[in-house]
Amino acid sequence: MTVLTREDISNNKPAKKLTQILKKKAGRNNRGVITCRHRGGGSKRQYRLVDFKQDKFDIPATVKEIEYDPNRTASIALIVFADGEKRYILAPIGLKVGDQIINANKCELKTGNRLQLKNIPTGFNIYNVELKLFSGGQIVRSAGTSAQIIGRDGDKIQVKLPSQSVILVDKNCRATIGIVSNPDHINVKIGKAGRTRWLGRRPKVRGKAMNPCDHPHGGGEGGSSIGMKYPKTPWGAHALGVKTRKIRKYSNQRIVKGRKKKK
Repeated sequence: MTVLTREDISNNKPAKKLTQILKKKAGRNNRGVITCRHRGGGSKRQYRLVDFKQDKFDIPATVKEIEYDPNRTASIALIVFADGEKRYILAPIGLKVGDQIINANKCELKTGNRLQLKNIPTGFNIYNVELKLFSGGQIVRSAGTSAQIIGRDGDKIQVKLPSQSVILVDKNCRATIGIVSNPDHINVKIGKAGRTRWLGRRPKVRGKAMNPCDHPHGGGEGGSSIGMKYPKTPWGAHALGVKTRKIRKYSNQRIVKGRKKKK
């Protein structure tokens, strides 16, 4: 089992006005039907209201604290604007208490500053990237990830995502310079079943261990195989090696180059 030391994380309680109650859904939809299996329990959490849009322009802000957020893999930073307003943002690697950051159309190219893609040079690492104007950051938000600007195509910017796919984004959309904090998250080993339960994940039962009425893999004597050409989901669909992306998905028109297959 491994744990993160979190030496740069503040031990103070989160800002009360920037948190709200987070009710557990246990994988159920509005009708109470389980739509995501193996969910339930877990530690109580307060939801931190993270500002992904960052719509306060040309006003400098000072980093007051770097905090832990139980709802996401990355750390968050509590920033205080010159007019006294406080907000949470995603913290990049290297951002420290006391640093000054700003959100503007054009500003200094340093970690934590947010500006339009057309004003960021090719090769810079960026995160929390907008896909639609003024919609706020929607992609590249998990721990240790970053995208790169690799080219320009008229009014569009070519952005290389962590998946190695390349997409086109409007040049006036915004992104923050840097790499998302907590890059060691990927190296954490859970180590024990209880720690998984704290995260709200319940045990998963193999289909092969079930009865035929409960799963297509069920039944048989002893440790018999699944008895079919390809593995299936509990509802009979192909479980492996099948593309799940919709053919007519609206964002397909953005993709210049598809993601690489994992070896």
